[in-house]
Amino acid sequence: MAAQNNMSTSTMEGSLSKWTNVVNGWQYRWFVLDDNAGLLSYYTSKEKMMRGARRGCVRLKGAVIGIDDEDDSTFTITTSSSKDDPKTFHFQTRNGEERERWVRALEDTILRHSHTRWDPRKPPPKHDFDRKVAEADAYLQLLIDQIKLIEQKQKDLGDDNEEKKQRYTEILRQANSMLNSVKHAIVQLQIAKACVSNTHDALCRNTAIPVNGIYQGPTEPVNIALPLKHVTAREPDPTVQTGIELGSECTEPRVSNSNATTRNLPVPEYSYSSSDEDEDFYDAADEISPTPSQSAAKRREAERIPSVTESSLTTDNRPVAKTPAPPPIKHDGSIDYDALYEEDSDDGEMDSMESHGSVVTHLLSQVKIGMDLTKVALPTFILERRSLLEMYADYFAHPDQFVSIADMPTPKERMVQVVKWYMCSFHAGRKSGVAKKPYNPVLGEIFRCYWDLPSVVIDKDAPLAENGPIPWCNENQLTFVAEQVSHHPPVSAFYAEHPTKKISFGAHVWTKSKFLGLSIGVHNVGKGWVNVHRHDEEYVLTFPNGYARSILTVPWIELGGATTIVCARTGYQANIEFLTKPFYGGKRNRITCQVSGPGDKKPFLTINGDWNGAMEAKWTDGKTEIFADVREQRIEKKMVKPMSEQDEDESRKVWREVTMGLRINDMDKATAAKCAIEQKQRDDVRYRKENNIGWQTKLFKETKDGGWMYTSPLEMRMRTAEAATSGAAASSTGTEDSTNASSAQSST
Repeated sequence: MAAQNNMSTSTMEGSLSKWTNVVNGWQYRWFVLDDNAGLLSYYTSKEKMMRGARRGCVRLKGAVIGIDDEDDSTFTITTSSSKDDPKTFHFQTRNGEERERWVRALEDTILRHSHTRWDPRKPPPKHDFDRKVAEADAYLQLLIDQIKLIEQKQKDLGDDNEEKKQRYTEILRQANSMLNSVKHAIVQLQIAKACVSNTHDALCRNTAIPVNGIYQGPTEPVNIALPLKHVTAREPDPTVQTGIELGSECTEPRVSNSNATTRNLPVPEYSYSSSDEDEDFYDAADEISPTPSQSAAKRREAERIPSVTESSLTTDNRPVAKTPAPPPIKHDGSIDYDALYEEDSDDGEMDSMESHGSVVTHLLSQVKIGMDLTKVALPTFILERRSLLEMYADYFAHPDQFVSIADMPTPKERMVQVVKWYMCSFHAGRKSGVAKKPYNPVLGEIFRCYWDLPSVVIDKDAPLAENGPIPWCNENQLTFVAEQVSHHPPVSAFYAEHPTKKISFGAHVWTKSKFLGLSIGVHNVGKGWVNVHRHDEEYVLTFPNGYARSILTVPWIELGGATTIVCARTGYQANIEFLTKPFYGGKRNRITCQVSGPGDKKPFLTINGDWNGAMEAKWTDGKTEIFADVREQRIEKKMVKPMSEQDEDESRKVWREVTMGLRINDMDKATAAKCAIEQKQRDDVRYRKENNIGWQTKLFKETKDGGWMYTSPLEMRMRTAEAATSGAAASSTGTEDSTNASSAQSST
């Protein structure tokens, strides 16, 4: 069907597939998007639409659109205006281009109805008033934090910067004046809120219910400039039931338009589907969706930010935070920063994540679906207490599995062991059931650690790997080092090695975050490689994508995407797929793998299971066995130098104050520390730019193909040692020949 764009109408229509149930799956429906009414109606056919036999509708006010980054044709609409609060509808287009146009049109409609002007003759709803007061309180706290940073910068100035000090003094004078005005305004808002609270219910009864269930829709046409393939634009049909309930407090002033047609449309109280009353026909719901009463209660709690008068202002109008827990203290009374990293899990912070629901909602309202989140400043409370560089180190939490690759006698067994280590490595990188974001490493940040192998007895007299990544470690320890080598784009490079086993690993990863509506996707662009030097083999591998799901409630993490492991020398390869949870059933954290040899048409090994649980292997001879069960594998603790002995650019030392703020639940302290780190980065960039100084990496160098490698890898050091040994042997042989010749001459 040819696409049309009628600038005189605000109605869009076309065919889409809609998920019905697990029995009937996807079914074609005819959809009508009415931008004026904020309603997406659907019918079993275009003919039924002409007769007004609506199958169901989705109210778009307050709805949230979601897309699946692994599938370019499906999208969802989650609406809270339904009986089954909330309700998720699933749709499918013919291709990615068509989905893009539907999503953009729906986003515009949702945005329009989220910012509808209030009728000045009617008071706004109380819950919106409460939300605005809470937002004002949050902005007040941000303003206070910024003023504190300015004060600190003024204190840091030397005595010879009198002119700058005067500038800061003037800025602070004006900022504090504005701060007092904002505090006064918020207090006045709280007083006004208290005055109207007693009469609010009566006002709601008079303004929030449409008269006789009929909605007089806005007559001003809204133009939709997005043409849709397989979609036609049409004039509003008075026989089509496309009404949406709008209280009189949010109706727009009417605009006279001779071409507009007044519509009297029956108002659906909720989003609904005609299959709602039949158990065999239902729209898919997320498996962790709470009951309607629980959902409503949780949403009210999540959107509640304590008011200024209740908890955010003291008697002298100074903001106060939730009472923080005491930090860990050493025997001498100083803060034990190393103890901040002793706890492995952040699960206890799940409740605090839900309490910030309105902040997340406000943040997401500022971004579009598909938008790159790399430069979006995220709130401090979603941060995990470790740097991204340290998270990469946790993928080696089973060091025995990694180093045993070199012990396997055949190429086939070595490939299988590489696959086992790879598939078992990801669960250790996730310490919490709640999806949180590691710190973005600053440019030049470094992380170092090492592991003692549980299968090796610690030998204190073992020779040190003085030329290795960590000079104070011996050759029987697995060492790891990482560096943030680029900021735009954000690229991390890391390297691990075990000299005795003659095995090493290198990688560089560029993370790209994308907003997907109800989730956030993180693409890991880059590659890694396992080098087994004893056999001159290199296994090149790629990384899965990560997803933070259910970001409006309690977010959870999952991995998704196809990855590969290839050894060019032996011809062995593995195709691995991390399966994201389907919306119509299925399990989370599923993984599949097929391993094949050189010239094989079929895989000799197939693996299925959970990457955070048990995985089952099936061989070509029909044998089935447990390939690995990460729940039964011990996670070996990485060893890190005490913070007092670390360099200033090492991860834990860089982020120590942020980590302490998060650990003791003092978000003000964590935010201030994070802002200070970011400001230092900006100052350093400005200084290098003004003085024409280029950035120099410390441990890694860029390759010709745009990748990154460790400057002194094990392979290079082995070759240097072999060359030195060969040279010494040749020199020794030459000396012996000369001595023998001299002896022979003397005898003669």
